[in-house]
Amino acid sequence: MDLLDSILNAMDAPPSASEQQKTLIKKQRELMERMQNKQKEELSRFRKYVDERMARFAKDDRVCIEFQPLDKVHRSVIHEIAENGGFIAMSFGQEDVDRHSVVYKKEHAPGEDEVTARRNGDGWNKEIAKEYAEQRKERLAQEQSNKRASTAAAAAEAGCSTDPDNTAGEVKPMTNYKAKYAHLIGESAGLQAAGKTETNQSYGFVPSKNKKDMRSIEQTLADIQAKKRLKLQQQQQEQQQQQQLEEEALEVSQSTTEDPPAVDHQ
Repeated sequence: MDLLDSILNAMDAPPSASEQQKTLIKKQRELMERMQNKQKEELSRFRKYVDERMARFAKDDRVCIEFQPLDKVHRSVIHEIAENGGFIAMSFGQEDVDRHSVVYKKEHAPGEDEVTARRNGDGWNKEIAKEYAEQRKERLAQEQSNKRASTAAAAAEAGCSTDPDNTAGEVKPMTNYKAKYAHLIGESAGLQAAGKTETNQSYGFVPSKNKKDMRSIEQTLADIQAKKRLKLQQQQQEQQQQQQLEEEALEVSQSTTEDPPAVDHQ
């Protein structure tokens, strides 16, 4: 303790702030508080503006409303109010450039083409919708063409053929398996006989009616309780038998110790 006191006493005290520094720190703190209060008031006014605009949007026939580019804090306010009001809010554009929010009614949710167009920065109107619909049709047709080409290539490698008019790409064998395995199954396979199977009554499947428990709930509970009582009685009988065996063994041991065998000293 003495060593610690000596070290603390030897250290220089922190420099005390002058009155001018104290005044400057106080002004900075007050300025920061005023800026925070100003931001809160501005967000409160913006929240009120979004509430009023959402209320008008809910009553009119518009499909969506679009807000001006805003920062992340203001967009979060829009998304929160939209979610509470039962709307769908999505943001599009590049951050710190033109990132903005669009609010939709749930019955008019945006489709895949609209979301893609807005993400690409193309906006959305009737002309753009028509353009993206044509592009989607062309893309689907190209995908189907590529799928048919890959299916045909796989079928060619496997020795099968495909119907060019078959849009599903169904693969059909080029050879008849019956002719290939005629030495095993004969010229005509018994399809009708093979389609009907009969179960051997001596073994095999158990009918479903034999698996059903026809007892009532009361009878089932009574049977369970009867099994428990029978098991308890068996355990008690086993304990009694074990106790009797132990008592008999104890009596035999006592009789042998009390009556030792006579010793003949002749």
